[in-house]
Amino acid sequence: MNQKTYLTPIIISILAGTCIGLTTLLIQEKKKTSDFSYSKSVEIATPSVVNIYSQILQNKTTIEPDKVSHDLNLGSGVIATTNGFILTNHHVIQNAESIVVALNDNRRVNAKIIGSDPSTDLAILKIDLLNLPSIQIGKSSEVSIGDRILAIGNPFGIGQTVTAGIISAKGRNSIGLNTYENFLQTDAAINPGNSGGALVNLKGELIGISSAIYSSTGGSQGIGFATPVDDAIKVMKDIIKHGEVVRGYLGMEAQKVTPSLAKNLSLSVNHGLIVNDVTKQSPAEKAGIEVGDIILKVNNNPSEDPFQVKHLITSLKPGTSISIFGIRGQQSYQANILLEKQPTMRRAANQY
Repeated sequence: MNQKTYLTPIIISILAGTCIGLTTLLIQEKKKTSDFSYSKSVEIATPSVVNIYSQILQNKTTIEPDKVSHDLNLGSGVIATTNGFILTNHHVIQNAESIVVALNDNRRVNAKIIGSDPSTDLAILKIDLLNLPSIQIGKSSEVSIGDRILAIGNPFGIGQTVTAGIISAKGRNSIGLNTYENFLQTDAAINPGNSGGALVNLKGELIGISSAIYSSTGGSQGIGFATPVDDAIKVMKDIIKHGEVVRGYLGMEAQKVTPSLAKNLSLSVNHGLIVNDVTKQSPAEKAGIEVGDIILKVNNNPSEDPFQVKHLITSLKPGTSISIFGIRGQQSYQANILLEKQPTMRRAANQY
């Protein structure tokens, strides 16, 4: 074997090793870049996020009764289907005389309101365009506190803007903004105009609809709220199918039993929910539920949180039967109750 023949395998091995090394470095560099950039997520999601301009007709004033003024309400929305259904907030289009949707590709088109649900502050619009870039729908149930997310919208009407943050909390339900609250909380900057926009994960999938900010100044202070996409899609499907959201209705109000409350009222148990109001002719009254009853279980699950029980009841359809295990005085009882359709007007935000 001559020297040339001997060296050939060595040279090939060196070249192969070099190629593998360079490939590894390129992969590592690409991964490093992706760790510090949200550009891919933005590229996937932004074509589906729109700007919404609602023209609000103001009432005539007593000083100048012939004067009619128009205000422009700014907001955002998310294209949910390829045939033009758009998710946004109810307050973005409330009292709108006309609505214009500006797409990411600079097209502008008039939109009509399909329906809205003030209880969750959600609304559905429709534009007459086909083959639209609908957003990829994620699962808010799989979101974890600490996950990195992006908020995309039209803050202050300056144009589509992306901000980054994390999921700060889940299941926020006592903020006092809506009748039904199950918010995702985020520290991504959300400002006026972001309402109705998209909260997406790093796959570019929709996980929430930006709804509100908690602020003393009107600007972002690192506390923003979004309606989980799982809830938003249910609302959208109901509105498209029925023109409204169809919810189960029990017809009672209850509050959490705490040890101090149990002591002050001399209750026989120190947990559960105590009934403080029952609506006349409601399913709860028909089933014999009374004020002062303590509800310990709903559908065999412990009832400790009135917001969770309300969410359960309203997530069920009219005609669904539920079981309630409770205590009246020292006597326990079980009742099977057939839920009815929730009335349009409700007396109290914490009734279900």
